Amino acid sequence: MRILHVVPTYLPAYRYGGPIHSVHGLCKALAARGHDVHVFTTNVDGSSDSEVPLGVPVGVDGVKVWYFPSRHLRRLYWSPSMQEALNEQVNRFDLLHLHSIYLWPTWAAARAAKRVGVPYIVAPRGMLVKELIERKSRWIKSAWIQFIERRNLENAAGIHVTAELEAQEVLRFGLNLPPLFVVPNGMEPGVALASEREVSPSIRGVLEKTPLLLFLSRINWKKGLDRLIPALTYVPDVHLAIAGNDEENYRPVLERLAEAYGVRDRITFTGSVRGPDKIALLKGATALVLPSYSENFGNIILEAMAAGCPVVVTPEVGLAGIVQEVGAGVVVEGAPATLGKSLRDLLANPGLLQQMGELGRKAAEVRFSWDSVGRQMESVYQRFYHNFHPE
Repeated sequence: MRILHVVPTYLPAYRYGGPIHSVHGLCKALAARGHDVHVFTTNVDGSSDSEVPLGVPVGVDGVKVWYFPSRHLRRLYWSPSMQEALNEQVNRFDLLHLHSIYLWPTWAAARAAKRVGVPYIVAPRGMLVKELIERKSRWIKSAWIQFIERRNLENAAGIHVTAELEAQEVLRFGLNLPPLFVVPNGMEPGVALASEREVSPSIRGVLEKTPLLLFLSRINWKKGLDRLIPALTYVPDVHLAIAGNDEENYRPVLERLAEAYGVRDRITFTGSVRGPDKIALLKGATALVLPSYSENFGNIILEAMAAGCPVVVTPEVGLAGIVQEVGAGVVVEGAPATLGKSLRDLLANPGLLQQMGELGRKAAEVRFSWDSVGRQMESVYQRFYHNFHPE
């Protein structure tokens, strides 16, 4: 099949977190299975631009990536040159897969596909959650859903969610939706076993602090760090490493919170980590903690499982059900006292931690390889394509 993925940002704009990796992992897996996979995206990378060729296909792991400039309305990723390319090329594809909502590329691609009768799938990527909308930009996003996104979603061939929890959240909006289907994110086999050479001195210093809890994700209010930091008062002698981008300047708020609870000296902010530093943290941490208020999937949970690192998550994390099912860690409510006491009990049982790490590693390898995920998505694509083109 000839497949077009449309996503606002792409490699090498790593600052945008999990979707960057998961969309590319899926595209790469589909290309490896023989499909002609293209990506339309922008060159936006924060306040600057990625240094990539514009308006021509760039080969990335077998995927043809087209980068387009966004010079105005950058927060919506508006790109007239992408619109021109969509108008010219959309009818050459068998199916479109649109990743995001509330942003211009999804709206433009959905309209272009609808106009020429090409089926498209929408992946909300965790942004259709009522609590998130109510806490941030409530009126703007509610209006966008009512006047723009509703049509995009209801005219789609299908809605792609990465976990059952995300499906439940999407259905709460009461829209007249097409079929929802669950295909999880995946991970590269062997990534967590990569070489630990060239680990930075600062990360080696962090790894000397044991027991070590690890938070590894974007530093953002919805990640629940305001629950995890107070929880440390219930877990004496443990150190917490907080690793991730701070695009919203949220760190000063967290530092003041840590001072207020008397745990600032037990927390290290490492900044963004990748490569050997990231691998070393995942393999060296006693446990990874992701106490999010909302998380449609949780890519870092898979990476931790693959590294043999036990995980502690809140029920709002999309992978919580899998963590519980395979025994890879603990699912616990996020209230600081509840979370803290659960962490204290878990750290007191080294044998259980080791067992959880091994169970998680096996599950990650068997159930979440990108080849397996690519096969699942391939089957979905074929079904929707044949629905639009019955023989």
